[in-house]
Parts: sequence; structure tokens; C-alpha cells
Amino acid sequence: MTMRRKMEINRLMSAFLRVRCLPTDAVLLWIAVASTSFAQNGAPTFRPPSVPSAAVGTAPAGSPPSAPTNYEPGDLYLPGSRVYVLVDKTGFGHQHGVIGQIKQGRIRLDVPQDSGQLVLDLATFAADPDLARQYVGLTGTEDASSQQQVTANMLSADVLDVAHYPTATLQIKLIAPLPNVSQRGFPQYQLDGDFTLHGVTQPIHVIADAEQNGAWTHLRGGFSILQTQYRITPFTKALGAVGVADQLQIYGDLWLSKDRQTVPPK
Repeated sequence: MTMRRKMEINRLMSAFLRVRCLPTDAVLLWIAVASTSFAQNGAPTFRPPSVPSAAVGTAPAGSPPSAPTNYEPGDLYLPGSRVYVLVDKTGFGHQHGVIGQIKQGRIRLDVPQDSGQLVLDLATFAADPDLARQYVGLTGTEDASSQQQVTANMLSADVLDVAHYPTATLQIKLIAPLPNVSQRGFPQYQLDGDFTLHGVTQPIHVIADAEQNGAWTHLRGGFSILQTQYRITPFTKALGAVGVADQLQIYGDLWLSKDRQTVPPK
């Protein structure tokens, strides 16, 4: 190998190491906790996150509504419920943590069929704020400029295409209690339903655990999907040397009203 060729390879490798990986999709969702997978051949494997204690509250977080809000059993407390996504890397890419809001939702753990629905507000998804990175188990921080660039690409027509697909929907068809408690010592449920993202619907099967806390049920967990199953092409650049993985780890942190109640304004 000539000296010139060696210098060219070193230059390319240095350039790759300086590249900031833009994100891919940020599908999201909600429930489940131990392990879960799709009922499909070649289904992805879910990895539970190491959730920091600061991210797991003992009561609904978020700003309360400005006017009294009435809740029916199973209604989500939207100000305190969030979805998170771990976007892994390929090659010289970067890992990302994404956080998003839920537009509307209800989950009735006591109703075995047609048990609820979640509508995810994809336009609210943001990449790499500190809380999102901590929740999905990433260390370090990203500056504001990098966060804005990654978020813009995630929401663009090349990935989530929120202009045409502003929401993702989880329709819960069946819920059944499981005999064993979770690793955290809480009751577990199996939830079966359909997840629609980017105009594509796929079946999902999830294990969820539920912690009772006063007037609320804290539902937490996650699952995995493959972007290509939803007609989303994982982001790559530099002839594939930099990119994100096809598999996405999706987590949720949800607060459900146990009974009919009214939350006072702030």
C-alpha cells in the first residue's frame, strides 16, 4: 500500500469519527416491562432500560391543567405521561434518546377486550434532551444545536414524515392478568393489539407491569420494533459507514386514573 493511499484512508477514518449521526424514526409508545416481542419471525428483542430514580416518580409529574379536568377510569394523565425511544447506532454513528408526548389515551386493565387506545403525538418528539438519554440508559449530553438538527431530521419526510403521518396509534384488543409479579414486584398484564406507524399496522404483544399509587396506576415498560417493517429506511450516510440501527427500543411511562376523579387547576 502506497503512502498516499494510507494517508487517504486515515483522512476518511478521521472524517467518519467527526460525523454526527442524524436520527431515524422515533416511534413510540407506552406499556410493558420485562421482555416482549412481536408475533413474527425474526422479531426484535426488547432490552429493559436502567431507568434512573429521578425519572420514576411516585405521583404524576408535569404541569397540571389550567382548568379542572375530569377523568374516567383508565384515562391517561397526559401532562405526566411520556414515551421514550432508544435509537441505536451502526458503524461510526451515535446513539440517541427521544422523548414524545401522548395526544390522547385510555387503558382499562380490568376490561379484557377492546381495552383501550393510545395516540402518540409524533410532532412533539424531541431528540437527546437529558431526561430522554437518561431514561433509555445513555450517558453524556448533547448540545442544543445537535438536538435541534437531529430532531428536525427525525420529523422530516425522510423518516417520520409528520406532515403526512402526525400520529402513531396503538389499539389494544386484549388484556389479561399474569400469575407472576414483575422484577419490580408489581402485577403484570399481557396486552395484545395493533400498532400503526407511518401508515403501516403491525400486531404487537406486550408484558406490562402496574404500580398502584393513590388515585393513579403507574404503567411502565417497553417493546422493540424494526423500522423497515413500517416502510421506514434507517438513516445512513458515508456509504453506510455512519447510521442508525433498524431496531428501535420503545419505552413508556404512563399514569392512568384508577377511578372517576377531577384534577384541580394549577
